Amino acid sequence: MIVTNFQHTIRKSVKAFGIGLHSGKRVSLKINPSPATTGICFVRTDLSPEKVIPARTRYVVDTRFATTIGNEMGSVSTIEHLMAALSGAGVNNALIEIDGPEVPAMDGSAAPFLTLLQKAGLEAQDEHIQYIEVLEPIMVTMGDKLLSIEPCKNFVVSFEIEFEHPLIAKQRFVEKITSQTFACQISKARTFGFFNEVQLLRENGFARGGSLENAVVVGDKSIYNSGGLRFSDEFVRHKVLDLIGDLYLLGAPILGKVKAVKSGHALHHILNKELLTRPSAWEYVEQDRDWVIPSWVGQKDDVISVAAPA
Repeated sequence: MIVTNFQHTIRKSVKAFGIGLHSGKRVSLKINPSPATTGICFVRTDLSPEKVIPARTRYVVDTRFATTIGNEMGSVSTIEHLMAALSGAGVNNALIEIDGPEVPAMDGSAAPFLTLLQKAGLEAQDEHIQYIEVLEPIMVTMGDKLLSIEPCKNFVVSFEIEFEHPLIAKQRFVEKITSQTFACQISKARTFGFFNEVQLLRENGFARGGSLENAVVVGDKSIYNSGGLRFSDEFVRHKVLDLIGDLYLLGAPILGKVKAVKSGHALHHILNKELLTRPSAWEYVEQDRDWVIPSWVGQKDDVISVAAPA
């Protein structure tokens, strides 16, 4: 285990390509090293002129079924799985070049991105990490959905979901989030959807790239994926993955205990905005962290692809 309080970028550039979950468009991306304190940034290489889109809360432009960031030159959607992988791997600074409007879905989880980052390796930088330490509790609600954060010297997540479906019902996940727990318990959890909602979603411009290769498809009485679930509670674990990715849009790692009940991208964004507009509720601090390069998977090269659905 490496204990460090210095910022990290990746050691070398790595590539991925696949299909966007919602757009259905083929896209490739390249994750590049970036100088200290620059944070995570995206750039659309298919647009002219190219303009950087920082992965920060103020650049969020849409939260329907995914998190989208953008500016006057364009947008990048479904960034949350990649953001979660960057957070879980301890990458503070990276420039992501992408030639389309949506991050490729890969297998529907953060695991392929985590594998890429492992292959890239991490490089320590000269600047210290600035953590966001929560000082005062904050709670936001939306109907029966709730999301709160309170002071804690670690990053702890408690997430509860409930669906009127026998294969999901009520699930709860509570864990201190470290690089190891993210890699082993969260990163492999896939996005999911209900078979009877697919057609309506596609008619409204969503899930056009969705397939059994990049999502868990839930039928009335069974899971359609031949391999079944990766965890008995994979659904709530994926919600935790989304939350981690969305919180990383604050621009720094969090020290706080997060409680979520039926939360989603929209409420995550509301909490981020609420926290940032209350300067008395948090402060930047420097703190040692426990970080270890994830090693539960391996690839032979620095390019990962996932086939598009037929």
